[in-house]
Amino acid sequence: MIIELALSCIKLLFLLIYFKCLIHLIIHLFHISLLISIEEKLYALGFDLPSPPKSSGSYIPLVEVNGLIFVSGQIPLDTSSDPVTIKFHGKIGKDTTLEKGQNAAILCTLNALALLKDHLGSLEKIKKIVKLSAYVNCVEAFSDHPNVVNSASNLLERLFGEKGKHSRIAIGVESLPFGSTIEIDFIVSI
Repeated sequence: MIIELALSCIKLLFLLIYFKCLIHLIIHLFHISLLISIEEKLYALGFDLPSPPKSSGSYIPLVEVNGLIFVSGQIPLDTSSDPVTIKFHGKIGKDTTLEKGQNAAILCTLNALALLKDHLGSLEKIKKIVKLSAYVNCVEAFSDHPNVVNSASNLLERLFGEKGKHSRIAIGVESLPFGSTIEIDFIVSI
């Protein structure tokens, strides 16, 4: 009787451990969609929103018109450095790599999100990421522009789900401001 009771307790303990591990696995695999806010999702992906970048010319960082926000072209600025610096610069295929270009695209996206949060107060007010226009600083023979920009598109989809899916253009260019590797502008619906 005591042995049967002990075995039942052990079985119950193993079942509890199994279900706890199963629940943890499900949460780990689908944690992005289970989290409450965009910023929590961002944090779960290992990112923090940087300080919003200031404009470096005769323009404003974003304009809101008729429920749309047009975010000026974002370059991969490290706004946490003093002074602010370009974190990723150079031509893909000559001075830098596709992987660094992808990281630069993510930083541009984070900078745009920082501007949007600063303007809106919350990223939850975003109804749809409408369009990205990306300009990739690269050598003439480079033709993998979409793969560079996919990192930005994928991040937005992971953060916003269906609302993060957008239209896009990815263009190779000869040069960009301050020697940046990439520049991306955004159109967002609120």
